[in-house]
Amino acid sequence: MQQTAEVSARHLRTALIALAVCFALNMLGRGMSDTYTVFLLPLQHEFGWSRSQLTGVYSLYLLVSGFTSPLVGHVFDRLGARWVYGVGLALLASAFFAAGSLHLLWQFYLLVGIAVGVGAALTGMVPASGLLSRWYRARLSVAIGVVFSAVGAGAITLVPLSQWLVEHYGWRTAYRALGGVLFVALPVALLAVPWRRITAGHPQHRAEARDRSSQSGWTLRAAMRTRIYWAMAQAFFCTAVGMFVVIVQTVAFLIDAGFSPLTAASAFGFVGMLSVVSVTGSGLLTERFGYRQTVSASFVGTATGIVLLMFLAGAPSTGLLVAYVAVFGLCQGVRGPIISSVCTRYFAGPRVATIYGTIYAMNALGAAVGSFMGGALHDLSGGYRTGFAFALCFVALAAAPFWTVRALRDFR
Repeated sequence: MQQTAEVSARHLRTALIALAVCFALNMLGRGMSDTYTVFLLPLQHEFGWSRSQLTGVYSLYLLVSGFTSPLVGHVFDRLGARWVYGVGLALLASAFFAAGSLHLLWQFYLLVGIAVGVGAALTGMVPASGLLSRWYRARLSVAIGVVFSAVGAGAITLVPLSQWLVEHYGWRTAYRALGGVLFVALPVALLAVPWRRITAGHPQHRAEARDRSSQSGWTLRAAMRTRIYWAMAQAFFCTAVGMFVVIVQTVAFLIDAGFSPLTAASAFGFVGMLSVVSVTGSGLLTERFGYRQTVSASFVGTATGIVLLMFLAGAPSTGLLVAYVAVFGLCQGVRGPIISSVCTRYFAGPRVATIYGTIYAMNALGAAVGSFMGGALHDLSGGYRTGFAFALCFVALAAAPFWTVRALRDFR
């Protein structure tokens, strides 16, 4: 009995280590990538590039991240987590450090767009979901929610830090400093993490995986024939379009509305901090109230936050800003872990990372479209309200599959 208890405790420790590693690396990868929002105005002021040209860099990063995700899932299934995460951190570190020496727009598209996009995909939710599915079953929704919250944790720490670096040392030094942080993290991740233990998975789950493998299980082609696959793809894509029309330009919008740069960056960070709470709790909320109810409530909150931003454009006030941060932040990240959990559970099997990678690609594709459209609509209209109205339409489209597709509506 004592030996059994010791084995169970060892498995629990390893599962928690896997969760912590996924959280930390996702925080670095995605959090560093999202710091681009504070570089928009400094780059525009120094080089005179248009807002759509600059948001195009971020859109390219998101496109590359999205279209790389299916390949990342395939490579993860074949080569394992250590190789995927190591290459991802190396790419991010090199790109950020080199960005401090750039002078031409195409160079930003190459490094901040393409290289960071690949690096973010290699350190993001696709390998994390594949790794967590080897250790968690009943609490998989909660585990994925915890790792998704790393995006918010990165926002509250790395975005204000980047703004502080830009204000005190300039954007070039800020990029080099962030690259230096990633270079320090690289050997720690490669040498200090017990990769063999955490990639092996729980013995019981390994046995289940072997059984599913012997029975063939889900393939990507079979998954793509189901309505729930495309329903999740629509929800991911439309959510990302609506959110990233807003997110990428939040700091610039608040500065243009009359707030100080540090207040704008801090508000962005607090939205991320509150999303940590909502993302972490999304699994518990779905267990208590159900997937459809939780997602629907979060979409209502997101739409309310966007409407508050529209009021802020005409009448900026601290009260409205606080209300926006609270409502938008508490709803920001709820959908991601829910869709990821549904996908990982519904298509459970040896190819789940590959299948999830293709669905997650729609999230990145939508984010790229939203990021670019936000900049383009700003340039065309001279303001932000048109973009915010565009975002509201896509929030409604994102919510629709949870009510119209039976397999997703009734999923338990």
